[in-house]
Amino acid sequence: MRRIVELDSRRPVSLLMQRVRPWVSHWGVVVALGSLACGAFRGGAADAAPAGPASDTAPADVVTGVWQHHKATFSYFGITSLFTCDGLEDQVRQILVHLGARRDAKVRASGCPGPYNAPSHSAWVDADFYALAPAADAKSADTVKANWTPLEVTARRPYFMGDGDCELIQAMKDLIIKNFALRDVEYRTNCVPHEQWMDSFAIKGQALRAVPSKSDAPKG
Repeated sequence: MRRIVELDSRRPVSLLMQRVRPWVSHWGVVVALGSLACGAFRGGAADAAPAGPASDTAPADVVTGVWQHHKATFSYFGITSLFTCDGLEDQVRQILVHLGARRDAKVRASGCPGPYNAPSHSAWVDADFYALAPAADAKSADTVKANWTPLEVTARRPYFMGDGDCELIQAMKDLIIKNFALRDVEYRTNCVPHEQWMDSFAIKGQALRAVPSKSDAPKG
């Protein structure tokens, strides 16, 4: 998958979008070099740091939810970030699943001009997915166990997001607000053409997510 980041309209920068770390910018090079320089001082502290939530976080109460089917369409137009249609599909699907959509979510991007799978400023995106809503009848057979859990989407969380995703989060606002069960939501975007900064967007609040089943738990 390829994404182009036009930090300056006269000098576009081409970046390779990888599965493990989908976003790398010129700031990433500076951070990487700085990390190597101070690695001796950190020792093994980074390896010992927990990857999950803090241990003093109280477990969320279990509630009942029901899967609701959603279909939504939005248009993407990016001045700073260009996506291939495949890359846009992958990124949107990852965001939907992070928000609580079922893992069988389907995303299709179309209308990317130019050669096949070339980076584009614009595209239409169709999403077909299931998301949880609070159950009206807790005893209904189709209910599932769920939690209201902390939600955070920024340029650093979750791992697949990056500084250049501001325009995408801006374009997805209606889809996210209207199709997911959210509480106490702060939804902020401040996208500046040809510029990237880590505080340009944020979604924070609580999302209704399914309680992981035992089969989803890591083995070993």
